[in-house]
Amino acid sequence: MDHSPRHGWSRFRFRSVWDLDAPPALVYRALERVEDYPRWWPQVRRLESAAGDAATAVIRSALPYELRVTVTELLRDPAGGVLEVALSGDVEGWARWTVRTRGTGTRAVYEQEVEVRRPLMRRLAVPGRPLFRLNHTLMMRAGQRALAAWLAARPAAV
Repeated sequence: MDHSPRHGWSRFRFRSVWDLDAPPALVYRALERVEDYPRWWPQVRRLESAAGDAATAVIRSALPYELRVTVTELLRDPAGGVLEVALSGDVEGWARWTVRTRGTGTRAVYEQEVEVRRPLMRRLAVPGRPLFRLNHTLMMRAGQRALAAWLAARPAAV
């Protein structure tokens, strides 16, 4: 996460690396199916339909608040292993998955840059920064474990 002043007190940058024992094509297919996230990722509580290539996700990790984030597809490149979305709602910005071969499995890199829009979170952005970072880290760790289990349970169904 970048703490430099040029990014502002309410901006956050995150990067997570998931190493998975599944082929890149299967990992990519699972990650591109946002509608399935609530089935395997416990912190993605529910997904609500929206217009076109957009959906609204309700997300809750360890901290006692839910985020409502509308996810709009920007780029879907299976050959390049890249998925990119715009995020709006309680946070605004973008997120990107980059999926690559790693040994006999896959490395999926998640990058996100957002500005907090929810008023309470904006007020707590500076003092709460370490907690927000920890909350995100815990969510991503749980997501990696959950996706690994999802893929192992249904390798042909993904």
